[in-house]
Amino acid sequence: MTDVVSTLVDLASCVPEWQAERALNEADRLDLVDLEALHAGIGRLPPRQGMACLRRLLGCDALTDSGLERKFLALVRAAGLPTPDTQAWVSGYRVDFFWPQLGLVAEADGWRYHRTPGDQTTDHQRDQAHAAAGLTTLRFSEWQIRHAPTEVTKRLASVAGRLAVT
Repeated sequence: MTDVVSTLVDLASCVPEWQAERALNEADRLDLVDLEALHAGIGRLPPRQGMACLRRLLGCDALTDSGLERKFLALVRAAGLPTPDTQAWVSGYRVDFFWPQLGLVAEADGWRYHRTPGDQTTDHQRDQAHAAAGLTTLRFSEWQIRHAPTEVTKRLASVAGRLAVT
């Protein structure tokens, strides 16, 4: 049996980086490890394969929950936007992407987490709380992100440009 830090390092040595990032996010979400403690723990281990990958991931400005969110971040970069805060708490809700300097929230709505009436009601309540706080929310469906990336990029750039002026 190994500790979480060693397990993540070992995993990062034998899977693609996106899978290591997913495992890192899941360990964080389940409170199996604190990211600062993980960074310190890596520093205490003898050098081995997988450490460079985890250090790179821990040094990233944005950790994501899903492949869809990683695809969305690529579209953010293509739109010329700065890296957003990810998985931030805004107006009492956890959001996928947040640009505090613009007052912009973006959500990447995958089918898995947004399909039931209850999920959709929560999404509406979240959007209403953001509107009440003076924020702009953009929601992009999984289909848009995967099959209409140019449309998503243009919309992001357009709204961010408008918000930067006001």
